[in-house]
Amino acid sequence: MDTCLDMSLAAAYTSHSQRARVVTEDWVERNMYCPRCGSGHLEHLKANRPVADFACPQCGEIFESKAQRGALGRTIADGAYDTMIRRIHESNNPDFLFMAYDLDLGRVKDFLIVPKHFFVDSLIEKRKPLAATARRAGWTGCSILLDEVPSWGRIAIIRGGLVADKEEVCRQYRSTSFLGDMNLSSRGWLMDVFRCMEEIGSIEFTLSDMYRFEERLAILHPDNHNIRAKIRQQLQMLRDRGLIRFVSRGVYRKC
Repeated sequence: MDTCLDMSLAAAYTSHSQRARVVTEDWVERNMYCPRCGSGHLEHLKANRPVADFACPQCGEIFESKAQRGALGRTIADGAYDTMIRRIHESNNPDFLFMAYDLDLGRVKDFLIVPKHFFVDSLIEKRKPLAATARRAGWTGCSILLDEVPSWGRIAIIRGGLVADKEEVCRQYRSTSFLGDMNLSSRGWLMDVFRCMEEIGSIEFTLSDMYRFEERLAILHPDNHNIRAKIRQQLQMLRDRGLIRFVSRGVYRKC
């Protein structure tokens, strides 16, 4: 995988956004593989297809690509809110590719994938509608809350200009594929519990540590009236999937 962008493609465009789009999408098409099946390349789809830019010619997995200059921040601007929410509820919702690039140096700095099964409603932030005086008055966009994705859902393909091993990327991707068999509500619970677990600074943690998040989880899931039992259930599921280890009664270790 080459981190260099083909800057010659930018010569035909004047606006920064057009130059960036052409150059970064060309890079993805030339360099990116499918982490689901291991196919060596992705195909660029027709322009203006909502929430899909690339597809794997072998397994059919689809991908949406987002790129921004500088560094990846806490949030990533996206398109229409209603379109995004509708798509993440569909069975063919895309995996997301996020790129940070340096257009002056012509290089990809960071590149990561967030598999589609990590997307739940709480990761999509609704933005303010456009003013009545705007050309698209009332249009409502959204932002992806990248920092709210659990760490095992942000799989680095390039970090700081260094390329990760393809087999390790594919292994990480497949290790969480079980989430795709869960409904959105169940996925939301599991990820909320995992995010709480990640806030605990130590590698080992206890049930008492997790119970400190009881109030937060009760607000996020007001229909559940037995939060502690639900926490234990989610930890059991994470343990069964090899994402955490059971150490002793009430004690767990992050993998």
